[in-house]
Amino acid sequence: MPSRRKLIELTADEVRDYLDAEKTLIIVGNGHNGYPHPMPMWFALDPDGTIRCTTFSKSQKVLNWQRDPKATLLVESGIEYADLKGVVIYATCEIVDDPDEVRDTLVAINSRGRDLDAGAKTKLREAVSGTAAKRVVLKFNPKRYVTWDHAKLGGRY
Repeated sequence: MPSRRKLIELTADEVRDYLDAEKTLIIVGNGHNGYPHPMPMWFALDPDGTIRCTTFSKSQKVLNWQRDPKATLLVESGIEYADLKGVVIYATCEIVDDPDEVRDTLVAINSRGRDLDAGAKTKLREAVSGTAAKRVVLKFNPKRYVTWDHAKLGGRY
């Protein structure tokens, strides 16, 4: 009999589909006081699996990842135990301060789940340009995943 852990793991395609469907990611860095510093963030998922968020360049998150690039990311859902589903991603964080990448990331985040034509994307890019100068991209490069989907147990625990 396979381990229960193996029974609830998500495949790579399931991970991708799940992350595509979710909007909020909890990002966790190592805070200045030694405690984990978790923050909910909207995110963009790149085809290569890289995850991008934006934040203000003077934020505590940036200082934390300048000091230590290790990050833990969490996406989770489910109200009942039988429905619990999630992905933990152990990653490293790269801070990108290129204004075009910041704008591209803001557009990607704000257009998730929406089918925008070129004109609408141009308007969105113009709309986010004002805040982009004050922001950076947090680019998370995944190293390892831990996943679970209790629905795969079919109600048997």
